Amino acid sequence: MPPIDAESANTGVSNADVTGAAGAAVTGDANEAASATSAISPALPEPSPVSERDLRFMALAQAAAEEARAAGEVPVGAVLVRGDEVIAKGFNHPIGAHDPSAHAEMVALRAAALSLGNYRLPGCELYVTLEPCLMCAGAIMHARIARVVFGARDPKTGACGSVVDAFANPLLNHHTTVSGGVCEAECGAALKSFFAERRRASREARAAARGVTQADGQEDRGTGRTVTAVTSNAPPAATSGATTEAADTAQSAATSAAESAADFTTQPTAQPGNEPPPATSR
Repeated sequence: MPPIDAESANTGVSNADVTGAAGAAVTGDANEAASATSAISPALPEPSPVSERDLRFMALAQAAAEEARAAGEVPVGAVLVRGDEVIAKGFNHPIGAHDPSAHAEMVALRAAALSLGNYRLPGCELYVTLEPCLMCAGAIMHARIARVVFGARDPKTGACGSVVDAFANPLLNHHTTVSGGVCEAECGAALKSFFAERRRASREARAAARGVTQADGQEDRGTGRTVTAVTSNAPPAATSGATTEAADTAQSAATSAAESAADFTTQPTAQPGNEPPPATSR
């Protein structure tokens, strides 16, 4: 029989009773702590799937973007809807229109305002394949657009959170709901392919102007850039030392020009896990 201390004897409570009560108290505290933790950190809700309606209207915006591509403009398209009715569409064409404001969103807003006979467009939604810039965001708010749905994000001029978040400013008198990333991969791929083709055409044009043709590109291990080898179409030069030196100088100049022909969207070759964002400036 375990010994009973004087205090336990006086109170009629044994050591076993004290130990059992303490254990129960500890267990109870642990259960309460677990319950409190569950209350503080609830399970995060699953992201809601993109609706069939959003996919349908974004597909129309993508079709409008292809009209911009056909015109030689950066492929961005937009459609403006009210309910299930398409009110207007627009595509990016600032170059052809000689108009710096001729973004797809602006074109769609102007067409919708003319169609409805009102510069205010309450209850309307704007679907656009690229995140609106600050100019377009301002026009969207002035038009009282209820909701904006965009595809690819623009890391250079995006005004829906990529660079600035114009729609999140609580001081503004109108607040537009924004949903981003709808068909993001497809919209981004269309822009990326456009700029890749434009760089290729630019290189070929510069090379043709210098009477050279381009061979397969090779990666420079030092810089990570794709270096294009060039060969001359001219007949073989004489074998004299002076002529050979001049030919080598011309060859070097042509190679340098071909390497620098890429426009401002050229980026170093991406390393695995560190791919650069697609070029999206318009």
